[in-house]
Amino acid sequence: MATAVAMETDDAGNRLRFQLELEFVQCLANPNYLNFLAQRGYFKDRAFVNYLKYLLYWKEPEYAKYLKYPQCLHMLELLQYEHFRKELVNAQCAKFIDEQQILHWQHYSRKRMRLQQALAEQQQQNNTSGK
Repeated sequence: MATAVAMETDDAGNRLRFQLELEFVQCLANPNYLNFLAQRGYFKDRAFVNYLKYLLYWKEPEYAKYLKYPQCLHMLELLQYEHFRKELVNAQCAKFIDEQQILHWQHYSRKRMRLQQALAEQQQQNNTSGK
């Protein structure tokens, strides 16, 4: 009985840890949050930098599939470099990254819309030629 309770406690703890780490990793996609962390000196703390290194396991497909903001993985990778961490103290750096993300999303959205339109037109042509 005690073993079953201990296993349940471990499972609940692991689920909570997974959720917390998932949420934190996704927060890394926000350049303003990175700027906040940098300005408060988190990136100078060796333990915090080691934690960021530990979080690289999120790049594995079995974990990455849970991410809603995949750009967080790119930020996590960049955070492994001291120079990048130092630059994030500058609000202009965070603003630049934010603008680049917006431009990327706009380009991706337009490209995706064109691909969907082309696919719809192709399907419509196949339907009309097949009749």
